[in-house]
Amino acid sequence: MEVAFQVVAGLVLLALGGEGLIRGSVRVARRLGLSELLIGLTLVGFGTSFPELVTSIDAALRGSPGIALGNVVGSNISNVLLIFALAVLIRPIAFYPAATGRDAVLGVAVSVLLAALAIAFGELDRWLGAMLAGLLVVYMASVWRVERIGRPAVTVRVGKPHAGDPAPKALWPSAAIAFGGLGLVVFGADLLVKGAVAGARIAGISETVIGLTVVAIGTSLPELVATLAAALRGRADVAFGTIVGSNIYNILGILGVTALIHPIAMPADIGFVDWAVLVGSSMVLLVLVFTGVRAKRYEGSLLLTAYCGYIAYLLVR
Repeated sequence: MEVAFQVVAGLVLLALGGEGLIRGSVRVARRLGLSELLIGLTLVGFGTSFPELVTSIDAALRGSPGIALGNVVGSNISNVLLIFALAVLIRPIAFYPAATGRDAVLGVAVSVLLAALAIAFGELDRWLGAMLAGLLVVYMASVWRVERIGRPAVTVRVGKPHAGDPAPKALWPSAAIAFGGLGLVVFGADLLVKGAVAGARIAGISETVIGLTVVAIGTSLPELVATLAAALRGRADVAFGTIVGSNIYNILGILGVTALIHPIAMPADIGFVDWAVLVGSSMVLLVLVFTGVRAKRYEGSLLLTAYCGYIAYLLVR
């Protein structure tokens, strides 16, 4: 009973805290006059990834690499096969390669990089963590530079044009909401990891499977909320930016920072299928972007079916 309470309470706090962090950050960004694409790729992408960051660091420090790594791998998979699929089911999304190609390519590249590092080294030590974190800094600098040059803000469209919300008049209320959400995320992540580790031991399930499923889906709740809200409001640029930005941050930022704090040993039960699904799911967005097609509802259904099949495979394995 105590384990179930910790897991549920941790998930609730992550969802509430992530929502507060996102709302506060986006309002501050609008107050500063940033575009919605930049908000999606940076503030929202980073904000929705923060639960994964705190959870992975906490798990690594507790000696649970399966949860630390499985959390990131599982979150990236669920971002595309679950969250993006649900967004497409709500409203079809059209892609424009000239505007979103760079980020889609980078999403695939970092997925391949992580799989290659895992196979080649068997551990993410501090120097590899520093390399991943350094790549994130380069990426953020590139996004900011493009924004300053004046790249068009609306790059992915769905439905009719949607007018932006008015920017808040004061910064401090929005900043207070963001920091309050941050506090809930930290506390919720600690509860979730404790409950997940204890539950895995009681049920006899590996920590890696728990990380790839329960923890990954739980820490992806902010992405789910932000992406579905963006899809419902017809803001596909924010929805796309949230998913791709979050996936890039998860690998370069979360694993990079976590490895800098505490090296992460690659769990033996994360194998070829898991890496293949990770890379394959990121390639789905790349194919959609460069073919310039509109992601339709039946394609969302196929992605969702694939995710259910992957979860079933994990449980059977």
